[in-house]
Amino acid sequence: MKNDRNPVGWFEIYVADMERAQAFYEAMLDVRLEDLPSPDASIQMKAFPMKAPDECGGELPGACGALAKMEGVSPGGGGTLVYFSCIDCADDEARATKADGTVLKPKFSIGEYGFISLIADTEGNCIGLHSMQ
Repeated sequence: MKNDRNPVGWFEIYVADMERAQAFYEAMLDVRLEDLPSPDASIQMKAFPMKAPDECGGELPGACGALAKMEGVSPGGGGTLVYFSCIDCADDEARATKADGTVLKPKFSIGEYGFISLIADTEGNCIGLHSMQ
């Protein structure tokens, strides 16, 4: 592949209840989301960290993204699925359940590409988890 950069430039996960959604993602991913100022007062956003853990205890660059609460845009199932990198999907599944999320498809192998899990967040969005162990 000629260009080996991460092609994901931005993602948004739409929410109805920002406090509830923020608490879920912070608990499940064991991260802190930060306020993201918006020039439009009708849009409230919380940004995800820009680094992801690797299996050796270091950090890898992550994709830019945020939770977004915006009039006219509803959360829930749709055509986009965001996968969050983690060290072990099973650990994040357990934290998701404790944070009132639902495991839709428990950790399963995708062969040489590792493992994935599918989770429903507190807003009804389907998200993925990906790990190599």
